[in-house]
Amino acid sequence: MKISARNQLEGKIIRIQKGAVNTEVCLEIGNEKITAIITNSSCQNLALQEGANAVAIIKASSVLIGLGEFKISARNQFSGTIESIQRGTVNAEVRIKVGTQTITSIITLNALSDLNLKEDDEVKVIVKASNILIGIR
Repeated sequence: MKISARNQLEGKIIRIQKGAVNTEVCLEIGNEKITAIITNSSCQNLALQEGANAVAIIKASSVLIGLGEFKISARNQFSGTIESIQRGTVNAEVRIKVGTQTITSIITLNALSDLNLKEDDEVKVIVKASNILIGIR
């Protein structure tokens, strides 16, 4: 299967915590940990188990970029360095190196300007757990 989501991060499931409706799935990807919230039925249909490999899938438009230190409720926050910026008419594609992975974000040109982002800047990558899909190969 091929999908359009740019961010497909492969890792190992290190924790599965089932709730009444949703399941929290934590993957270790390189030196980072990423948490996704999926439905219990999705977890069951995929037969997810701790120690198994899985893929965290994140649309580029769901990846937020921040600067400096701040408090935010999203639990997936990673430090990275901007590798490249491709400007379009309305939006920009920002590629950020996080450990051994590259994460792509799509932000508006206004946001790019407001944050004064440029290549080699240190940034925070933020992704809500509910914006992450889990897949298996």
